[in-house]
Amino acid sequence: MDNLKNHIGQLREDFMKGSLTETEVNKDPFRQFELWLQQAVDAGVPEVQAMNLATVSADLKPASRIVYLREFENNNFSFFTNYNSGKAQQLNANPNAALTFFWPELERQIRIEGQVEKLSAAQSDAYFNIRPFESKIGAWASRQSARLESREELERKINNFKMMFSPETIMRPEFWGGYSVKANYYEFWQGRKNRLHDRIVYSQENGSWVISRIAP
Repeated sequence: MDNLKNHIGQLREDFMKGSLTETEVNKDPFRQFELWLQQAVDAGVPEVQAMNLATVSADLKPASRIVYLREFENNNFSFFTNYNSGKAQQLNANPNAALTFFWPELERQIRIEGQVEKLSAAQSDAYFNIRPFESKIGAWASRQSARLESREELERKINNFKMMFSPETIMRPEFWGGYSVKANYYEFWQGRKNRLHDRIVYSQENGSWVISRIAP
């Protein structure tokens, strides 16, 4: 264990793949996000849609987990979940959230902060309808974040719903759907040598985006 601790403590890596300046970024942070996302896709970054979602409960306890970005438009970033899950309960109590994308292959990360709203039933239906049948069954079978007695309990529920539904008859459960994070803050982070990273932020002031640099 001591060797492992020493190994972790001594890990070092200089970032040399790029730079970022206030003048080269797009004046619209959403367009800058789209540009970096496309570059990550083109670079073959695995799980490029994975993002850390951070929430805070009513008693001010933070929690975070990885979810998938599924839709994005006009500073809105959407994901889908069970509306009774732990994350949903926290968002219902405190609708502020933070997202982080990390793409080590490009030595980049993007931080986004904003307020969260539920997507409409029609939007959630539209996404649910394009999911694979097995994923739809999973949405019905999993009481997300609730305690399970065993893996077999979950598998029994899956089998029961498979007998109940067919690919033609399955509908979205009312307890499952989407949330959208409406961004009011962005940070674009480009790794640089000696930990002197470039950090360009966009913050909203009087309805406009203000671009600035912050210290690494």
